[in-house]
Amino acid sequence: MKPLVRALLLALLVVLPASAQDYGLQRRAMVDEQIRQRGIREREVLKAMEQVPRHLFVPESVRSKAYEDAALAIGPGRAIYQPYVVALMTSLLDLDRGDKVLEVGTGTGYHAAILSRIAREVYSIEIDSTAAAQASRRLAGLGYPNVFVRHGDGYQGWVEKGPFDAILLSVAPPRVPKPLIDQLRVGGKMVVPVGGFFQDLLVITKTADGLEKRTVIPVRVAPMAGKVRDGE
Repeated sequence: MKPLVRALLLALLVVLPASAQDYGLQRRAMVDEQIRQRGIREREVLKAMEQVPRHLFVPESVRSKAYEDAALAIGPGRAIYQPYVVALMTSLLDLDRGDKVLEVGTGTGYHAAILSRIAREVYSIEIDSTAAAQASRRLAGLGYPNVFVRHGDGYQGWVEKGPFDAILLSVAPPRVPKPLIDQLRVGGKMVVPVGGFFQDLLVITKTADGLEKRTVIPVRVAPMAGKVRDGE
C-alpha cells in the first residue's frame, strides 16, 4: 500500500467512531470469507455487498450479529437472509447498470438496497403494510433514491412499471406466478425459490420461444403469502 493511501486510511480510522470502524471491517470480512471464497466473483455484486450497511437493516437487538454467516430472525416468521444467499441470488440475475428490477418481498429493504447499487431502478413490493412503510423510510433515510417500495400482493407484480429486465422473489411461492412471468421482458431473468417447506432456487430466462429453467441449489426461505396461496 502506498504511504499516502495508508496515511489517509489511518486518518479516516481516527475520525470514524469505533463502532463504524468495526462494522466496516466486519463487512469486508463478510465479503471475503463468506461470499468471495464461495465462488461469487461478480465485481459489482461484491462491491454492493461491501457498501451496504447490513447492520442498519436489522433490529438493534441483533445488530451485533448482522455480519455473521447466518440468517437473522427479525420478527415472527420473518428473517433477513444469510449474506451468501443474498449475494448468490443477486449474481444470478446478471444485472446491468441500466436494468429495471422488480423485487417481491421487500422485508427490511436490505436486498433492495443491494440491487439498487447495481441496477438503475428497483421496484419492491411488500405484503405487510407496516414492513413496507418501515422499509420505505429506511431506504429513503439511508440514501437509496432509486428504490421504490409499494405495499401490495406481489403475485400481481407492478404492471404499470413493467416490463422488467429482472425479477427477484425474496419469498417462496409454491409455483411461479404467471403475472410475474408476463411482466418479465424477453431476454430477462427471474430468480425465484419455488416449493413448500424446502425449495429449489431457480433461474428462469424468458426467451422468444418460452422459458428456460435452471435449478441452482436447495434453499429454505419464507413462503410467499397472498393470492398465490389460493391455488390460482
